[in-house]
Amino acid sequence: MTNDLRTAALSSKAWPFEEARKLLKRTNGDKAVIFECGYGPSGLPHIGTFNEVLRTTMVRHAFQSMSDAPTRLIEFSDDMDGLRKVPDNVPNQAVLAEHLGKPLSRIPDPFEKYESFAAHNNAMLREFLDRFGFDYEFISSSSQYESGAFDEALKNVLRQYQGIMDIMIPTLRKERAATYSPVLPISEKSGIVLQVPIEVVDAEAGLIAFDDEGERVTQSILGGKSKLQWKVDWAMRWVALGVDYEMYGKDLTDSGTQSGKIAQVLGGRKPEGLIYEMFLDEKGEKISKSKGNGLSLEDWLTYGTEDSVAFYAYREPKSAKQLHRGIIPNTVDEYYKFRASWHEQAVDKRLGNPVHHIHNGVVPDYTPPVSFGLLLNLVSLPGLGDRRIVWDFLQKYAPGTSAESDPELDMMVELAVNYARDVVTPTLSRRKPEGVEGAALQRLDADLAALPADASAEDIQNIVYAIGKDGGFENLRDWFKALYETLLGSSTGPRMGSFIALYGIENSRKLIAEALV
Repeated sequence: MTNDLRTAALSSKAWPFEEARKLLKRTNGDKAVIFECGYGPSGLPHIGTFNEVLRTTMVRHAFQSMSDAPTRLIEFSDDMDGLRKVPDNVPNQAVLAEHLGKPLSRIPDPFEKYESFAAHNNAMLREFLDRFGFDYEFISSSSQYESGAFDEALKNVLRQYQGIMDIMIPTLRKERAATYSPVLPISEKSGIVLQVPIEVVDAEAGLIAFDDEGERVTQSILGGKSKLQWKVDWAMRWVALGVDYEMYGKDLTDSGTQSGKIAQVLGGRKPEGLIYEMFLDEKGEKISKSKGNGLSLEDWLTYGTEDSVAFYAYREPKSAKQLHRGIIPNTVDEYYKFRASWHEQAVDKRLGNPVHHIHNGVVPDYTPPVSFGLLLNLVSLPGLGDRRIVWDFLQKYAPGTSAESDPELDMMVELAVNYARDVVTPTLSRRKPEGVEGAALQRLDADLAALPADASAEDIQNIVYAIGKDGGFENLRDWFKALYETLLGSSTGPRMGSFIALYGIENSRKLIAEALV
């Protein structure tokens, strides 16, 4: 990075740089700076997993632009957690039901592909992250516990047992406090992760005592024979792995506070991190896996580009945002507007542009000749739900383009066809003109007839504007709304000059004729 870029990064108000500056103050360059993201493998990776890794990667890149210190990103899978309930979206549910309470890493894979349910979901996670090209190191809880890598950290939990209890007990209900323990022994009888009180027998040896099926048992917590309660586990992990940065959702704010206190008791320090807001559905309600009111990453990528979902994840992470299909088209177009503007911006402005962080400063210079919104209006018309037909229109509108030479535009066409088919077309309903609208449409038809077939979008837009201004409408918005509702069947739509130029003057006149019948 040039000196100018580094200087601009040190003062940029873009949130990844603000987060990175926290790390600059924290670290002294004597070790690699550790970033961490957590994953609970009781379910498959989802859009929240993607967002957390993406945002953390953006902070990592911002830090690298300011410091020469080495960095690592750890993706940590908590696969020693006990299975609490059988997920709805897996086969062979009876197999899982037989193993409720056992560590995820010791339960058969219901998909019958891997040695355990956790191994299956961990593989899905790595495949998921690799698909998007993330640079990370994968570490599983089971590998750390069972190999003994966490043994010293576990002994330290026993040494600091009372201090941890003093932090946790005041936060618990009376009934929960009566049975709470920072350490969850794994029963050698049933294999279940036990939620029982324990007695520290010998911290240096890692020995505890507890009741298991009516018998008092003394057992080691080392080598995979126990699992920590997750808030204690989180803190232990921060200290054992030397984590410097981890972001998490607003719903974990209190947990993060308690884990931070426990980290101090264990002799470490809570990582820096951003607390991000949660997504909402189109009704403004919190997204719930059980309700199924969210939007999956697969859903988004059926209708929008990978870069557009990254763009949406970047914007205002501390504000609650709706997440539903209706936001995708505008997000795609906003992404391309910001991408086009980046190349014209000064250095300091570039660093505040979302696309700088999406592409780590190497921003593509290709700009599609049409917007995604314009494509949507085109492919929503009868008979235009075929990519080959759409390309016939595009090549007349933007000569020299093709599916082969413009793969990004071809992808936009495919996504627009998908979105129009599933979301737009089922809602379209063209209405008849009312009042002054009929005369205005007749004038538009006549003026279009006088234009050459290759008239520019700007010339057509000027005609549309003039008709609206002189056509007896209270304001231009009413005129454009009438065009959308009578010609396209929607209450909103594209810049009409651009649409008519793309669709063709003769085809557009046919739409007007149909509306005036």
